[in-house]
Amino acid sequence: MVTTQAAALHGDPYQADCPTRRILDRIGDRWTVLIVSVLGDGDARFSELRRRIEGVSQKMLTQTLRGLERDGLVRRTVYPEVPVRVEYALTEAGRTLLEPLRALQRWSIEHLGDVSAAQDAYDKR
Repeated sequence: MVTTQAAALHGDPYQADCPTRRILDRIGDRWTVLIVSVLGDGDARFSELRRRIEGVSQKMLTQTLRGLERDGLVRRTVYPEVPVRVEYALTEAGRTLLEPLRALQRWSIEHLGDVSAAQDAYDKR
């Protein structure tokens, strides 16, 4: 029986040195949430991602895409054309994030008024 290193890992995000914390940092990042959601609609080029995600800098988009690719959540495909065309797509693992991340987006939209009111009340104290 062959065991891979990945199969031998056991996660406990409550332990400071657990690698699951890095994964949670990645998927809890606002740019990750938005990039994964856009790619959930289909493959996209860098310029399309930048256009659809207002406020993301070129540097942050590049860094986040590289991290997602390294983590196996996004696939980067380079097409040998002139000019070169690069597209990003979710991997199977990345697609499994769509439902929970979209649930968080829906929750934030549905509770925007409540959170805003709570913030106002807190700030007035």
